[in-house]
Amino acid sequence: MTCARSIRVRGIVQGVGFRPFVFRLAATHGLTGWVLNDGDGVRIHAEGRDDALTSFILELEGHPPPAARVESVEVSPAEVSGFEQFQIIDSVLRDRPTARISPDLPVCEACLAELFEPTERRHGYPYITCTNCGPRFSIVLGLPYDRPRTTMWNWRMCVSCSGEYRDPADRRFHAQPLACGDCGPHYLFRDGARTVAGDEAAITEAVGALRAGRIVAIKGLGGYHLACDAALGEAVALLRTRKFRKDRPFAVMASDVGVARAAVVLSPEAEVLLTSRQRPIVLAPARNELRGVSPENLDLGVMLPYTPLHHLLFARGAPDLLVMTSANHSSEPIAYRDDDALDRLSGIADAFLVGERPIARRIDDSVATVGALGPVVLRRARGYAPSSVARLPTTHPILALGADLKNTITLVVDGEAVMSQHVGDLEHHDAYVAFEETIRDLMVMHDVTHDDLGVVHDLHPQYASTSYALTLPCRQRRAVQHHRAHVASVLAERGELEKRVIGVVFDGTGYGDDGTIWGGEFFAGSVLGGFRRVAHLRAAVLPGGDAAARWPVQAAAGFLAGVDGLPDLTAPPFGFPERYFAARRLVDSSVRTFRTTSVGRLFDTVAALLGFTREVTFEGQAAIWLEQLARRAGAAELYTVPFAGAELDFLPALLAIVEDRRRGRGVAEIARAFHRGLARGIADAVVALCEEEATDTAVVSGGVFQNDLLLADVAAYLGSTPIHLWTNREVPPNDGGISLGQAALWLEGSGR
Repeated sequence: MTCARSIRVRGIVQGVGFRPFVFRLAATHGLTGWVLNDGDGVRIHAEGRDDALTSFILELEGHPPPAARVESVEVSPAEVSGFEQFQIIDSVLRDRPTARISPDLPVCEACLAELFEPTERRHGYPYITCTNCGPRFSIVLGLPYDRPRTTMWNWRMCVSCSGEYRDPADRRFHAQPLACGDCGPHYLFRDGARTVAGDEAAITEAVGALRAGRIVAIKGLGGYHLACDAALGEAVALLRTRKFRKDRPFAVMASDVGVARAAVVLSPEAEVLLTSRQRPIVLAPARNELRGVSPENLDLGVMLPYTPLHHLLFARGAPDLLVMTSANHSSEPIAYRDDDALDRLSGIADAFLVGERPIARRIDDSVATVGALGPVVLRRARGYAPSSVARLPTTHPILALGADLKNTITLVVDGEAVMSQHVGDLEHHDAYVAFEETIRDLMVMHDVTHDDLGVVHDLHPQYASTSYALTLPCRQRRAVQHHRAHVASVLAERGELEKRVIGVVFDGTGYGDDGTIWGGEFFAGSVLGGFRRVAHLRAAVLPGGDAAARWPVQAAAGFLAGVDGLPDLTAPPFGFPERYFAARRLVDSSVRTFRTTSVGRLFDTVAALLGFTREVTFEGQAAIWLEQLARRAGAAELYTVPFAGAELDFLPALLAIVEDRRRGRGVAEIARAFHRGLARGIADAVVALCEEEATDTAVVSGGVFQNDLLLADVAAYLGSTPIHLWTNREVPPNDGGISLGQAALWLEGSGR
């Protein structure tokens, strides 16, 4: 007896070969009917024997295509219509789209085999792709995901490609970016006034330039990279000078896993991350120093080729290890439009390898590492965005605008929290423009209007994102305190909105309830019930405000103000510059000083005492320097950072550090002892607060907890207790995760 089922599949099921998979699966089970994309995902009408339908649905759920992620399968009875065959039919769009857009995918092994097989018609074609790989989010113009709604709309498929597209037995069946050398886009090489057309010739020219020590701007999936030979210190130094990037480490691309293993120490977990479908930049301990690539840093960020073009560059003789950094001046967003790239990068790149396929939106490379508590994403972009990071119990759309540093946007549609790619630091004009573009992009993609929109932003009244929020028409608007959002981000991604925890948030700067600068906070509570501030770092004075974040000695002037009997800090071994004493005069006169509990500035103070007395050139540089110093030491007796009276007191540790430094104790040993002492103090505070609040779970988040040495020490000290320790997994612990926490805290009280 013939039966019928109506089936709706939600998740990442568009642009990943799901409809062709359903078509072939239906044929295997002898079913008729149809499958289509709509705004919610994939809809299926299937007719056949009852047992065949049951088997079909089980395989649908249990064995989807590799790049798909099935979140739910809803099945209901349907009327038998008497279809004679199974078809893929045109997409429909009704109501607001909630379908997940697939992140961009690395080129698959089958396409790579074709790429290097001389008898294949796509041999050497840098845009080779199929339903299992290639661009997705970076080319999507709208939903549902079909070729006319991608940046491939302008290339009409040739007869051969069209045949593959319509052949259910072909892996390119309904592959939307499908093209070949006869009908698709190509690459060209530009060197001043000289232009070289043709994929093979253009790639060969680019390889020659790289081998000659030149800097080449290469168009990739989500924007341009600036590339040079990582082994040529002169080329790396020239790139730093032209890019205005003084000290921040560069990432490198290794030609294969073997080259990556030779460059960094890859644990099994790190190698899994490196070779994962997301293909992030993975931070791992460097085996050898590459001059100028990662100065004063024991780690190196390495990634593998993820586009056909990358593989072709290495196969044609490019150096096995390339610096591959975002194409921009320092702190600007990545260039992704051709005219903009040629204009902005003309003073940096010697030559350009330009692809004809337009990029719909800029997407940086993601950055991840394996930490003490497992893999952690430090920058969430290509390969991860724009997948859902949490499910929140709300039917209203919520737009969370994030923080001004490491900005991301989260849009909640029908309970799915979709996080944007990394945007950047909004103090820079171009990053702010990208911020506005990203908001418009997300809202248009999901057909969200302002009428029903809830907008949530940071509590800081002077944030650019706050000012923008106040201009948006919306149903309701809410401010969320920065550090509470950090705690909420961890619980939201775990689906633990009602879980009562102790939250520990350490970072550099966040606007507090009392208008002071917070950054060393302890909270108790839950997302739905709210978080109470129950403890904090001992307050210090911060002279000069934001300038103290650029000069560790300026932060030190405030944090050392309570230390009696200081020696002459201008004399060896301290060598503090005049800026320190100018800052002390501000402290003494209470002019332009601010109260702070910032652990980030505490790290800066210790770094200054141990020799980092210059200006920082990127966020967190002094703290990273201090961690790197500590990693060079063995076991060290810890300094005391006591927890009492709801305060974590750093003064005893600073007094001991000053004395040990004066007596000649090794700076690496001092740095290690400081990390251990602070971790012990955190653990003591967590144990006391968990007992007081009757909970067994602690959450740590904030930029300071990117310091894996500190996190590992905290985990070790809590290891003998029954307390569970959680940190971020899906979103960054730094400010890149703030927008998810903001969206979750919209639900507090009656905000659903």
